[in-house]
Amino acid sequence: MTRLSTMFSESGPLAALSHHNYRLFYGGQCVSLIGTWIQRASQAWLVLILTDSPFLLGLVGAMQFVPVLILSLVAGVIIDRLPKRNVIIVTQIALGLQAFALSALVYTGKVAYWHVLALAMLQGVCTAFDNPARQSFVVELVGREHLMNAVSLNSAIFNGARIIGPALGGLTMDMFGPGLAFFLNGVSYLFVVGALFAIKMPKNVESQQRGRKLWPEIMEGLQYARKTPLIRNTLILVGTIGVFALNFSVLVPVLARDVLQQEATGYGVLMSFMGAGALLGALTMAFFSHRGPQVHIMFAGAIGLTALQIGMSFPMPYIAVGVLLFFAGWSQITYSATANSTLQVNTPNHLRGRVMSLYSLLHGGTAPFGNLFAGGVSSISGAQGGFLACGAMGLLMTLTVLAGTRRAGRGEKS
Repeated sequence: MTRLSTMFSESGPLAALSHHNYRLFYGGQCVSLIGTWIQRASQAWLVLILTDSPFLLGLVGAMQFVPVLILSLVAGVIIDRLPKRNVIIVTQIALGLQAFALSALVYTGKVAYWHVLALAMLQGVCTAFDNPARQSFVVELVGREHLMNAVSLNSAIFNGARIIGPALGGLTMDMFGPGLAFFLNGVSYLFVVGALFAIKMPKNVESQQRGRKLWPEIMEGLQYARKTPLIRNTLILVGTIGVFALNFSVLVPVLARDVLQQEATGYGVLMSFMGAGALLGALTMAFFSHRGPQVHIMFAGAIGLTALQIGMSFPMPYIAVGVLLFFAGWSQITYSATANSTLQVNTPNHLRGRVMSLYSLLHGGTAPFGNLFAGGVSSISGAQGGFLACGAMGLLMTLTVLAGTRRAGRGEKS
């Protein structure tokens, strides 16, 4: 009992779970995120079956994030104006309907590439509002003192789902086809929506209506990010990694099929290797979360992630690819959890939705460029050429941002 209470203590690895509202939110996401990863793996494989084109697979990824690129700044203002829980309920219901629609198209035998493309864009519209709303909602559930712990625990379930979801998605695809995979994702959203309805928020948090015009509020968020060096440099790094280092959903299925000669199950297991590494990284971050976000840890994760991509450009057996993906997952979560926490801890409450919308814009909204780049290079040079190009560009840009951050730090000290 003493050991259990220590884990939930102020500095324990499960401190955020001492909050009732966060436990509800966390439990709902545990189920929903498994469904999300089932669909991600199944959708990528379905596109390859329909088109046999890495470029068109990259285009689906791009179209999924184009709305994030267009709508993120507006979404940030709306999220700062409205109760975040209500925004998340609407987006989660819409995402569930999108999954059911894709399942119905597959079961009726009418699914075509353009259907997947259109539904990916609809998913992107929802994501533009859902991601920053969920990110900035967490601090309302746990407070600033447990924010990094909550972010790390969120990352743990997200990446735990990456272990279960892709493998389950690949197995479901092989045994029952993609229709069931998409249906299971739709059902999973019911759990998180139910949890959100059960959460009771204080009135002073639920009521955040604002009466100013849209554009001045957008500019307020942009000016704050530009004039605050820590926020600015963190966002630049997020954009760099978003473009060059987060293209695994495009590169791994091509590598699995064309280089490693794997079927859907083998591809799903590879993605689960990455999820396992990310899960262990998230648990490590949760254990040390009482120390707060540290910039050098953020850059170490980014450098490790891009260097491992370069490593995957060399010929190697299936198990070696899995090992590199494991460490890539660890590096990715080390970078992303630290970047997310750094932004939220150092941003005022009334600007958090807008700053986190910039995070979503640069983290996911830049994916169209990265996916098209990765898909285009892979179409010409294969998956290994894609890994080399993305890793080399990502590493070069990360080191550039790191050098600029160090110069800014020396300038502030002097």
